Amino acid sequence: MAAVSGQQRRPVVVLYERIADAIRDGVYPPGSTLPSEPRLASELGVSRPALREALLLLQEDGLLSVRRGVGRTVNDRPLRRGYEHIQPLEHLLSTGAPLRVRPLLRTTEEPTDFTTQHLLAAAGAELRFWESLLTGDGSAALSHEWAAAEETLEAVHPSFAGSLRVAPPAASMLSVLTAASRGVPLTAHSGISATLLGRRRGEQLGRAADTPAVLVTQVVRVGETPVLAAKHMLPTGVAALPVLSH
Repeated sequence: MAAVSGQQRRPVVVLYERIADAIRDGVYPPGSTLPSEPRLASELGVSRPALREALLLLQEDGLLSVRRGVGRTVNDRPLRRGYEHIQPLEHLLSTGAPLRVRPLLRTTEEPTDFTTQHLLAAAGAELRFWESLLTGDGSAALSHEWAAAEETLEAVHPSFAGSLRVAPPAASMLSVLTAASRGVPLTAHSGISATLLGRRRGEQLGRAADTPAVLVTQVVRVGETPVLAAKHMLPTGVAALPVLSH
């Protein structure tokens, strides 16, 4: 899974998002019919081939349907943006207000096998580590986040290290970095696997140790440089994590 922000997005993806945003903002309300391709291409200032490709992606993702003799209509319940965009987990798992971020631990630690692999951390480096409990909407999830060494953050974007140093306790590391990015393109790759909570995580979440869960690992980069690595534990019962696949 990959997410790309800002300047690195393909023109068709940008166009897809413009139309999807217009649907979500009510410019094209549920049940309405989109303008014809020539008219829509003219309104958006894009070529018809690019528009046609974006419309096909919107159909595949369930935002649009094609009705014979009518044209492309907006579905009643368009899918909301999900994990394919770089957003803090507390926003992605919420159905209304963001989940609350309760800090369990804020510290620095030496590299582990996980951070050595994903952050390319050198032996003896000091890495900022945050453990957080995300609660709200009747569910709870656990998040572990590690930032790259401060000298690495300073090299790719000076605001990153400074923002983490003064961040409020009730914030996730990813929310701090995305807010500080200020147009610096971020990319992310993630992996998803099935697991059990285990005793310690079960106690933190108030669930049984043998509760099934989804483990999401995430690495966020600036160019080729990893700046954040995370593990998110999502037990059964937590809000769905929406993912649009093209």
